[in-house]
Amino acid sequence: MNIFADFNARIVKAVETLDLKDKDGASPDLSRIAVEPPRDASHGDLATNAAMVLAKPTGQNPRALAEKLVEALRADADIASADVAGPGFVNLRLKDGFWQAHLAALLGEGRNYGRSKIGGGRKANVEYVSANPTGPMHVGHCRGAVVGDTLANLMVFAGYDVTKEYVINDAGSQIDVLGRSAMLRYRGALGEVIGEIPPGLYPGDYLIPVGQALAEEFGLGLLEMPEEEALPIVKDRTVDAMMAMIREDLALLNVHHDVFFSERTLHADNAKKIRSAIADLTLKGHIYKGKLPPPKGEKPDDWEDREQTLFRSTAVGDDMDRALVKSDGSFTYFAADVAYLKDKVERGFVDLIYVLGADHGGYVKRLEALARAVAGDTVKLTVLLCQLVKLFRDGEPVRMSKRSGDFVTLRDVVEEVGRDPIRFMMLYRKNDAPLDFDFAKVTEQSKDNPVFYVQYASARCHSVFRQASEQLGEANFDRNRLVASVSSLTDEGEIGLIRKLAEYPRLIESAALALEPHRLAFYLYDLASSFHAHWNRGTDNPDLRFVKVNDPQLTYARLGLVQAVSDVLTSGLTLIGADAPTEMR
Repeated sequence: MNIFADFNARIVKAVETLDLKDKDGASPDLSRIAVEPPRDASHGDLATNAAMVLAKPTGQNPRALAEKLVEALRADADIASADVAGPGFVNLRLKDGFWQAHLAALLGEGRNYGRSKIGGGRKANVEYVSANPTGPMHVGHCRGAVVGDTLANLMVFAGYDVTKEYVINDAGSQIDVLGRSAMLRYRGALGEVIGEIPPGLYPGDYLIPVGQALAEEFGLGLLEMPEEEALPIVKDRTVDAMMAMIREDLALLNVHHDVFFSERTLHADNAKKIRSAIADLTLKGHIYKGKLPPPKGEKPDDWEDREQTLFRSTAVGDDMDRALVKSDGSFTYFAADVAYLKDKVERGFVDLIYVLGADHGGYVKRLEALARAVAGDTVKLTVLLCQLVKLFRDGEPVRMSKRSGDFVTLRDVVEEVGRDPIRFMMLYRKNDAPLDFDFAKVTEQSKDNPVFYVQYASARCHSVFRQASEQLGEANFDRNRLVASVSSLTDEGEIGLIRKLAEYPRLIESAALALEPHRLAFYLYDLASSFHAHWNRGTDNPDLRFVKVNDPQLTYARLGLVQAVSDVLTSGLTLIGADAPTEMR
C-alpha cells in the first residue's frame, strides 16, 4: 500500500525499457532512484530523480534522459501526466481513478493501513527510561519514556520484533545511599527524631512510606542487627518499593516495558557474567594492561594513575580506551555495560537502541565501539539522545515538587495536564532539540495546540457519522458500501485528502528506518489540518458538505473518506500512545 514504493518499481521498469548502459557497458545501478512527494504540490502528485541519478553514469544529458523516461511513463494507465521539471526531475500527476481505488483499498485495511513488513522480523531491543531506582520519575525522564515507547510501537507496526526494555541500576554506590536514606526514615518511623536530612542522602518525602513499611515489617529488628546484615535487607525492600512506584508512574503515561533487567544479576556469582564478557573481549584481542592518561577537564571517579585492565576501544572507533578492572581488582561501571551488551547480543537482538538523556552524550562512542568489539557487523547499535525539557506555566518557569525534594515529578505533570498532551508534545520536536512545555498552551483548545487540533479532527470524524445517522435514519454504515461508493469523489479537496492519507505508509517506514518517531506527530498534525480545511470548505459551500441527504451515493463516498481519515488518525494516535476521541467537550 506504499504508493511511493509502488511507483518506484514502475519507474524502474520504465527505465529498464530504455536499455541504458553505463560507460563501461554494464547495466546502471537503479538503487538510487527515489520517488517522493514534490516540494510544491502544484507540480503534481509524485516526483522522481531517476534521470538525474542515471544521466552521469550513462553519459546522457539529464533533461534528454528525462524526456525519454516521460514517454515511457505515459503508457502507465494510472498516470494522467508526466512532465520534465528543472534540470531533469520528472513530475507525475495521477488519475482520479487511482486515488479512488487507493481509498477503497485503505478502507479495506482499516486501522492496519500503513502496517509494513519492512522490518523483516528483525529482533530489536529498545532500552529507554532506565532511571536509577532512587526516587520517583521526574520530567527529565518523561521525554525519553515517550520517545522510546513510541519508537518501539512504530517499529512493531513496521514489522520489527521489538522488546521494550528497562535496565534497573540496582548495583553501585547510589543504592548504598538509597539504603542509608531509607534506614533514616525507618528510624523516624519508629519515633526517633531524625531532624534535617544529612547532605549526601536522598531528602524526598517519597521515602517516608518506605520507612513506615520497614517499621511495620521488622519493628526494632533492623536496629538490633549489625549494619552489614540490616543494610542489604533495607536496600532490597527499598529498591522494590522504588520500582513499584516507577512502574506506577510510567503506567500513568501509558508506558509499559516487556523486560526489567536487573544490573545486579551481572554481579551475581562473583560477577560471572562480567568476567565472561571480559574474557571474550580478551580472546578477540581487545583487552590489555596499561595506564590511561588523565582526561581533560574534570577527572571521572574511576580514573586511576595506575596500571589497569583496559578495553582497547580506540581500535573500534572510540576517542579513548576504557578501564574495565581497577588496580584493586574491582570492576568499573563500564565493565557492567560490557556484560549487559553481550547479554543482549546473546538474546538474539540485532538492532540495539538506547534512548538516553543528553547528559549521556559521552556514552555514545564507547557504546558504539563496544558493539563493534562484541559483535562486529552482526548488530547495529544506535543511541538517541533526548535534550532537556523546560516546564512553564503561562511563560513562567514551574516550581519544583515538594514530594521529590528537588525536581518536578512525572506524576505531577500527568495529573495536571493529562497523558495525551504529554505524549504528543514530547514528540513535537525532534528528540535532540530542546523542548519547552507550557502547561497552559498544551491544554488550550486552539489550532496552536497540536494535540488538541489532532484529537479534535478525530472527534469531528465521529460527529460526521452521528450527523449522517440522524439525517439518513441509519444507525450503522456498512464499510463495504462505503468502499463501493468512492468513485463519486472528484472534488480537488477530496482527492487532496486521499493524497495526504496515501503518505501514511511511507511515513511509517521512513520514521521506523530513521528511528525518528517525531515524524508521526508532524504527519498527524498535517493530516488534521487538511481535514479541518476541507471541513471549512463545506461550511462555506453546502455542495461540499459530507452529508447530502438528496444524494446518498455521494454521501456514502464522502463518509468513506471520513472513515479513512478516522482510521489513520486512530492508528497514528495509538502508536503515539494517545487516545483518538469520539467527541470532545
